[in-house]
Amino acid sequence: MTMSAGWYLRRLSRMGPREVGGRVGDAVRRRRWRSVLPDCPRVTGARFTAVLPAGTIAAVPPDAAKRLIAEADRLMAGHVEYFGVDRDDLADPDWWYDPKTGRRAPWGYAFGLPYRNEDAVGDIKQIWELSRHQYLTVLAAAYAITGDERYAERVAEHLRSWWAANPPLRGVHWISGIELGIRLLSWVWIRRLLDGWPGVAALFEDNPVALNQIWHHQRWLAAFPSRGSSANNHIIAEAAGQFAAACAFGWFPSSARWRAAALRSLERHLRGNTFPSGLNRELASEYHGLVLELGLAAVAEADAAGVPVPASVRLVLLRMTDALAAVVDSRLRPPRQGDADDGHGLVVDGEGTDRWASLLATGDAVFGRLAWWPAVTGTDVRTPLLASLIKRAEPSVTRPARRPGHFADAGLTILRGPGEIWCRCDGGPHGFLSIAAHAHADALSVEVRHDGVDVLADPGTYCYHGQPEWRQYFRSTLGHNTLQLDGGDQSVSGGPFLWTRHARSRVLVADTSGEGVARWCAEHDGYQPSVHRRRVELTAASRELKVVDEVRGQHGPRRAVRLAFHLGPAIAADLVGNRAELTWTRDGEDRSAVLDLPGQLSWRAHRGESDPPLGWYSAGFGRKEPATTLIGTGFAAGAEGAEDAQDAQGAEGVEGFTTVLRFRG
Repeated sequence: MTMSAGWYLRRLSRMGPREVGGRVGDAVRRRRWRSVLPDCPRVTGARFTAVLPAGTIAAVPPDAAKRLIAEADRLMAGHVEYFGVDRDDLADPDWWYDPKTGRRAPWGYAFGLPYRNEDAVGDIKQIWELSRHQYLTVLAAAYAITGDERYAERVAEHLRSWWAANPPLRGVHWISGIELGIRLLSWVWIRRLLDGWPGVAALFEDNPVALNQIWHHQRWLAAFPSRGSSANNHIIAEAAGQFAAACAFGWFPSSARWRAAALRSLERHLRGNTFPSGLNRELASEYHGLVLELGLAAVAEADAAGVPVPASVRLVLLRMTDALAAVVDSRLRPPRQGDADDGHGLVVDGEGTDRWASLLATGDAVFGRLAWWPAVTGTDVRTPLLASLIKRAEPSVTRPARRPGHFADAGLTILRGPGEIWCRCDGGPHGFLSIAAHAHADALSVEVRHDGVDVLADPGTYCYHGQPEWRQYFRSTLGHNTLQLDGGDQSVSGGPFLWTRHARSRVLVADTSGEGVARWCAEHDGYQPSVHRRRVELTAASRELKVVDEVRGQHGPRRAVRLAFHLGPAIAADLVGNRAELTWTRDGEDRSAVLDLPGQLSWRAHRGESDPPLGWYSAGFGRKEPATTLIGTGFAAGAEGAEDAQDAQGAEGVEGFTTVLRFRG
């Protein structure tokens, strides 16, 4: 996907003067760096001291170690899967090859490569993922647990290969700061986990090539931080990686300066990326997980190196952990909200390890669990490693006495009912910063699960680059469980990571007490001059969820309506008229529900359609599968009426589109 002149103008319009000035400076620096590549300062007497405390590896649970070793053996055999694509070349990888398209990225000065153009480069996510070296942290952890030197030797072989093939500023792996930051964090943990291997010093601190790479990575990050409207999760990864390397590899004249600057950036942007309630401002659950992982890893490095960390850093991480515990469903799954690209901060676990259970287990070890936290089942390798480094201290702040159900600053509300009924209601901001890069046009959408099974599902993300029609669909209004007017999105897209107009939402009612009937009501202005208002009620006794949609403030001709309900991939639907019988199986037990849809609309089921895309579910980045989507079409008559919270409870005489979901048994 190449960017047009119009895109650059739209992107420029979302920047402030300081950001524009910073980016001009970056452009000048990139031109200068093309011809001037300084040598890494001479390093003598470097030693790695940020080792794991004695007994840490012995604390790894046996089942977690078994999963890790199984994963490491698959990697040793050359097999790995990234974003739905299997590759079997990992024994001797081509660092620039994209197995999805079969293309190989061109060689050249990093900042001159058209990395967004899949026709020229390939799928950049596929190429970048391997070079985050998180599979090497898995191999290094397998060595730490088993002492089998085959794992360590493979790690050393691949690092030497990568360093030789990717000299500073040459090739696609020197384009994006998030990639450099995560790669540095991986190298720190590789060095730590290989500490018992006789060849580790020759691989790292006594190796001029390694020192040159580590120094140039940090020089790059110090020069080109994400700025202004791009200072989202990327800058957290940049700061965390820079800080970790400057702590653990503090061997250079600039190390102290880099460490201090990275810590300042990390503290500032952790606060900036997080609501006071603890939810991530991008309103994308996977990025909440990524930022939390990066923050915990950075604190681990600080404590290992004896570097004081501002109390605000730990406080943000504490609040993020409590917020995660509050929003997950009965199977510890958070909302499927906004973009998701399977990105992780630190990987030392095998397949089958639950990411969210792992984060909550780490939160318990570092901060202590609250009485209302869900029970965490399962084990992981990462928790004992991080907990061995992070100094546990009693929080000096008041934590929630009961499980929160409404996060006013994020506009996110969780309604809970019997039979593990879980419903997320979205009345929050469109996204983070002026471009809202990872937002979807999903205002007032609902997501409903029963015992962890997606019933009314958020379809996910699927892709970022190279497939614009799919990118548009998965982030569109029609691609979510909400109402579309006149065939358009509530917010206006200016590109794959750019929104030029943001719908504004406000929550009018949020009663999550759980006593009898839980209620939520919100509205947004994305269809001016009309306002879309939605009311949701979850009645415990009848196990019934009612959704009422109204189009208010309408003037002029009637507006065309499409109301979408996306079913999870496990749900079978039999649609007759405006009633859908839903059936699925959970743990060998048959479950069912009935969905009564608004009779004013004409209903049709769609599944696995590609022209245009409709009826899909993406369980992870790069993967999609057919799922049933129910679309009702018709017209909105419009309504005038009071705008206060009392009216939001249910106005008499206002026509609405009423949907009722009843769970059986």
